[in-house]
Amino acid sequence: MNEQSETAAPISTAEQAYAEIQRLIVIGTLPAYELLSENDLARRIGCGRTPVREALQRLKFEGFVDILPRRGIMVTPVDITRQLELLETRRPLEELMVSLAAVRADERQRAEMLRLADELERAIAARDRGRYLEINREIHRIEAEAARNRYLTQHIHLLHGLSRRFWYSFITETESFSEAAVHHARTLRAIAAGEPETARQECVALLDLLEQVSQKAIRERLRGG
Repeated sequence: MNEQSETAAPISTAEQAYAEIQRLIVIGTLPAYELLSENDLARRIGCGRTPVREALQRLKFEGFVDILPRRGIMVTPVDITRQLELLETRRPLEELMVSLAAVRADERQRAEMLRLADELERAIAARDRGRYLEINREIHRIEAEAARNRYLTQHIHLLHGLSRRFWYSFITETESFSEAAVHHARTLRAIAAGEPETARQECVALLDLLEQVSQKAIRERLRGG
C-alpha cells in the first residue's frame, strides 16, 4: 500500500497542479490572453516546474491554454458557442452517470452526497461563489466515482472541466445560480436514496437550465450585449 502511494505521488502532484491552475483560470484570477511562464505558475501555486509542465499539457489539450513557442503560455478566452456542443455530448453521459450512481454508490458515498447537498444550499444562501465552485467540483467527483465506470469517469471529468469555466463566468451572475443548485441538491439526495429515475429527471432539469443559459449568452453576444 505504501509503495503504491509513493509511486503515485508524482501523478498526485501533477493532478494538484492541474486542479489549481484550472481553478485560477475558471475564477478569472488568470484572465484570458494573459501570458504566463512555467516558473511564474510554479511560484504561484507552490510546486515544481515538472508537475506544472504536465498540468499545462493537459490544460492545452482541454483548451484552457495555448503554449506559444518563445512567448509563454496564454490563457484562452471562453468560447461560448462551444457550450451547446459540450452540453449535447454531456447530456447522455451525465444521465447515465447519476442513474448508475444511484444503484452502485456505497454507504460512505451516499452519506457524503447528503453532506454536499446541505453544504451547497448553505453556499447558495450566503451567495459564496468560491465555495459553490469547490462544492460543485466535489459533487461531480463523487457522482462519477459512485457510478463505478472508469471510461465514463474519464470522459465526464473532461466535459465538466470545460463547462465549469463558462458556468462561473456567466451563470453565477444570474438567478440561475441558485436554481441550478436546487437541481444539484435534489440529484444528490435522489442518488443517496437509491432512486435512479428521480436522479435522472433532476439531472435532465439541470442540463435543460444550462442549455437555456448558454443560448441566452450566445444571443446576447451576437447582439453585442
